Amino acid sequence: MSMGLQLLDRLRQTDTGAKVGALKKESDAAVLGEWKGSGVKFASSSEDFEEVYYTALRKLLDCIVPAGGEAPILHEGGVYLGCWLESTGTINAEILSRFIPSVSEASFGLFADYQREDGLMPYKITGSGPSYRQIQMVTPLARSVWNHYLLNGRNREFLSKMYGAMQRFDGWLAAWRNTRGTGGVEAFCTFDTGHDLSPRFWHVPDTPHLGDPRECWPDSPVLPFVAPDLTANAACQRHYLARIAQELGDTTQAWKARAEESERSLLRHCYHEEDGFFYDLDRSGQHVRVQSDVLLRVLACEIGDRAFFDEALRRYLLNTRKFFAKYPFTSVAMDDPRFDPFSSYNTWAGAVNFLSLIRAPHAFEHHGRHVELTWVLQPILSAMSRMRRFGQCLSPWTGEEGYTESYSPAILCLLDYVERLCGILPMPGGELWFTGLVPYAMDHGREVAEATAYSRIVDGVTYELVNTREEAVLYRDGEEHLRFPAGTRAVTDRSGNLQSLVGMSVRTVQGSVIYRGSEIGVTVKGNEQLQLAGGRLVTLLDIGVVVPAYA
Repeated sequence: MSMGLQLLDRLRQTDTGAKVGALKKESDAAVLGEWKGSGVKFASSSEDFEEVYYTALRKLLDCIVPAGGEAPILHEGGVYLGCWLESTGTINAEILSRFIPSVSEASFGLFADYQREDGLMPYKITGSGPSYRQIQMVTPLARSVWNHYLLNGRNREFLSKMYGAMQRFDGWLAAWRNTRGTGGVEAFCTFDTGHDLSPRFWHVPDTPHLGDPRECWPDSPVLPFVAPDLTANAACQRHYLARIAQELGDTTQAWKARAEESERSLLRHCYHEEDGFFYDLDRSGQHVRVQSDVLLRVLACEIGDRAFFDEALRRYLLNTRKFFAKYPFTSVAMDDPRFDPFSSYNTWAGAVNFLSLIRAPHAFEHHGRHVELTWVLQPILSAMSRMRRFGQCLSPWTGEEGYTESYSPAILCLLDYVERLCGILPMPGGELWFTGLVPYAMDHGREVAEATAYSRIVDGVTYELVNTREEAVLYRDGEEHLRFPAGTRAVTDRSGNLQSLVGMSVRTVQGSVIYRGSEIGVTVKGNEQLQLAGGRLVTLLDIGVVVPAYA
């Protein structure tokens, strides 16, 4: 029996409950039952890597806790006992939505439930209740809510509730965080962006003046900052609020106009033309020229076209002097003298943070930069194959896990990266991505997995994907459905009908696609998209590959 068939057999025999082991609290049974209902299972030729995967699931259950005796919500995990708007209530819940959507919906909903009368949402919710001390936002809540809505049955009641809350919060930001009249969103403190210990915020207090998010320290020589990540967040948020408004039958024009206003403010006040970078603008009109993961945050908010993104890749994200460390991405550029690589404490001064890693894919995929993203997935999965604690950050030099443990962004990063590299990824637009890659041995030749198998149930249909170094084989309800070359991604609709093929390697991949009894010869370059038309795969898009840089 071939390795692929052996893995498929193992996948089918996997008992997820047995893999997870004894449950620790009453709510775990229903949560694990929902995971099982997704049909997601994973098998690897490396039992060690498979064990890491199910250890992550086991620790994920520890991060899902009933809120006030009611529905379970996602907690940040580790030392962070609660749900944070910048992470747990947005990007974390957006990823979790593919696996345990009821917990994501409950987590989103709490931020609306605890909204203040003046429109401010809490920045976190803990066992002690909501806290409103700062704003602390990064991933646009509206995008996360919209994607959850599209993936999970289009619950209009939920969407309407969240729309009203986000509309009111937008009004609060406009009223209280635009004191300089720039049209941007201002940071009053370090914690407004969650950039703890970052040199971006040296000589800035961690919290707002007197603990009031409407107040900025009046004696600061630099505050308030017009913040690029906060302003980009508002722009992206408003674009998605326009989509939600259209879905609910509300007017969209005002949201689109506000989004464009935010983008203009971002480019006018925070973009440094010579550097090609986004910086805070301090009260005296100086740019705070610290090159940090602010760039990645802005790009993940869909700012700029593909050419703009490609230039950012060349100069910064794929530059080994800047952010493209052995384990990318650093939180501060490596050639900045203030760069600090240590990861043994809660820091955004240089270490690789898992929140950056789970926010990054959207920026790349939004511009069709799928191959370049794999250069991030591969080393991080290699590092994660050694993880036991699931800490908050990694050393950019060694990949060793750092501060805290059972941190839900790290756990979700593993689940997300496996699904993007060698699994079955349902997309909000209705497509299914079946990616024909396997984790590569990046560290000392230590094998991560020579072959993998992954399953997921979509609309009652069980899909199983088996990956080897030679090919990918997709099964639909137990029957072989599609074969395609390793190094490519097959894109189907939710019924499994093949739509296109994407080149997922820097090399040109040649081989055959076997689909519905026909064999289709294929040659596909990196990032090239081939569309199935008239029984042939023809080029739809060919944008080439942006290669790493060193200076």
